[in-house]
Amino acid sequence: MKKIIKQWAAPVLCGLFIFMLFKFVLFIGYVPSESMEPTIKAGSCITGCRIVGEIRRGDIIVFKHNNIMLVKRVAAIPGDIIYIDATGEVIFVNEGHPNASLVLTVPDGGYFMLGDNIGNSDDSRIWKDPFISKNHIIAKICIYK
Repeated sequence: MKKIIKQWAAPVLCGLFIFMLFKFVLFIGYVPSESMEPTIKAGSCITGCRIVGEIRRGDIIVFKHNNIMLVKRVAAIPGDIIYIDATGEVIFVNEGHPNASLVLTVPDGGYFMLGDNIGNSDDSRIWKDPFISKNHIIAKICIYK
């Protein structure tokens, strides 16, 4: 019996370590759409860190929205004021714009998300609730190829 335990202990512990590493620290994913092009091409693999820390404007993150995992760029952080024109394609953050048809203030704990390919992205501009809360963030992307 001891021989069997010794024989299986290392592989089981190694497997458990790898499982825990990907469950709580690392994130590996696949981007199926063009919404983040040209930064992240459709079909790319991404790697991120689940230990997120501070979220900054410009970070690329993975988050859940309506039970779907998405990859987008943080366009605005709590306290930022967003000005969107009538087409929904020209967005100004913290810079007033006379042609803005919609003005939003990002609430505490909220983030306004945009795809880099703004003409082909399902993002905060069109969602009923345009803000993602920090507890919906899964990982911050660090590598994409």
